[in-house]
Amino acid sequence: MATKRPLLKLSHVDTHYGPIPILRDVNIEVYPGEIVCLLGGNASGKSTTLKTILGLVKPTRGTIEFRGERIDGLPTGHIVARGISIVPENRRIFPEMTVLENLEMGAYLRRDRDGIEEDLERVFQLFPRLKERLSQLGGTLSGGEQQMLAMGRALMSRPSLLLMDEPSMGLAPVLVERIFELIQQINRQGTTIFMVEQNANMALSIADRGYVLQTGRVVLADTAQNLLQNEMMRKAYLGT
Repeated sequence: MATKRPLLKLSHVDTHYGPIPILRDVNIEVYPGEIVCLLGGNASGKSTTLKTILGLVKPTRGTIEFRGERIDGLPTGHIVARGISIVPENRRIFPEMTVLENLEMGAYLRRDRDGIEEDLERVFQLFPRLKERLSQLGGTLSGGEQQMLAMGRALMSRPSLLLMDEPSMGLAPVLVERIFELIQQINRQGTTIFMVEQNANMALSIADRGYVLQTGRVVLADTAQNLLQNEMMRKAYLGT
């Protein structure tokens, strides 16, 4: 691990919404091939961390590096073009567009027709149900299918780093398990994953490492295995 350079690195990041501090001195590293989860309660700063990585929120201090180059200060489109994609909270698919049109939107920055076709096939292998519903409007899909569509759309930009914001939110328990299996499968196919998740047990069961945020500060950082056994974690987040 020590010889590898982090794919993503946040160093001493602070962010504010107006005068209100949201993130305070946040340090996070994600290495190639990992699944890393960011845990914490409501209003702990988890979603703001993802927005800051994507350039939707500008840090007031600190740096963000992707593949060893600074990306803080770049427009969001440029950051996505460098190989970072997001599956947003609440899925946020385009309800008036068909499944196919939604997937094509994920590839809008690309010009390599053959590569796009290849990635469509890959998405259909991961999510066969989407292939059956290609001409259906996104808004008519079930919650689980919309989550699969949001994941498929994000993969169409062929990201090296996939950000996921609360992938289990609003899904039935049986679907949550399926979504987490799919996240592992995407990771095994070579995509590094940085995931914000309320369901700490589920996230740590598939992650390599985890960070815990409390009121904008990282209060714990360890391997997933150690976090599952950590006394503070168990009381605060694991319900045991």
